[in-house]
Amino acid sequence: MEAFVETRELTKRYRELAALDHCTLVIRGGEVFGLLGPNGAGKTTLLRLLMGFLRPTSGSATIGGLDCYHDRVAVHALTAYLPGEARLFRTMRGRQVLKFFSGMRDDTSYAAALRVAERLELDLSRWVGFMSTGMRQKLALAAVMAINSPLLVLDEPTANLDPNVRSEVMKMVVEARAAGRTVIFSSHVLSEVEEACDHVGILRGGKLVHSQAMDTLKRQHRVVARLNGPLPDIPAAIREQMTLFHLEEGRVRIETPGELSLILKWLASADLDDVFIQPVGLRSVYDRFHFDPAEPGEASDQ
Repeated sequence: MEAFVETRELTKRYRELAALDHCTLVIRGGEVFGLLGPNGAGKTTLLRLLMGFLRPTSGSATIGGLDCYHDRVAVHALTAYLPGEARLFRTMRGRQVLKFFSGMRDDTSYAAALRVAERLELDLSRWVGFMSTGMRQKLALAAVMAINSPLLVLDEPTANLDPNVRSEVMKMVVEARAAGRTVIFSSHVLSEVEEACDHVGILRGGKLVHSQAMDTLKRQHRVVARLNGPLPDIPAAIREQMTLFHLEEGRVRIETPGELSLILKWLASADLDDVFIQPVGLRSVYDRFHFDPAEPGEASDQ
């Protein structure tokens, strides 16, 4: 599919602080793109630039061929956007809030918003001012997910939600993709990104430090083997398909993005004590850029 969202060297600076630094990415129509990174990495800044709420310091961003800042009114017509901290009318009941927002656009309906609220198990009879943080998050989701727009932009959509509701939100994201919509969402939860995304981008310190298709990640494996003797020579046929690391106590680690059968056949010719095989997974990729033993828990897979 063709690119639907594109940024080129997109930068936002506040004096000496680069909130987003020369970010270049392409998001194709009909795919789900996940943004990962701790607080302050630049996720929200990137989403606000895409929505035209911020003027870029340099670079450009387009959605559907429209400039995100100069054509922001037209961009908004293509987009349903959930901000990280949605502000709702505290003196309205939940049902009134959904009716209000449903009347703001031609591409949504009150009935659709009610269906989403029911899926999220939200009590719409309560006053917003007396709702918990999680209930207000559900209400904002119901208002946004009911919009039938080509692009869905969600900033931390599952924040403050319990695991069952999180799972339901991810089902809605997958359903949006099945309907041909493009979805961008930021998250701290690695399992959500692995479950729903076609592509992932990892941000750190305002820079896009890694971008990868999830289908290629799912093909990657790590093999750890303990040897009782020397490792046989690596055949030329597999030398370019693997990366070899020599560890302590006669162990080796092999990482491969491709087919395992030839590598395992080669390893079988060695004198092995044991072998452990696992998918690489998003956690190991994320930790390359963000793992700090002094700061555990920057991202969660719970």
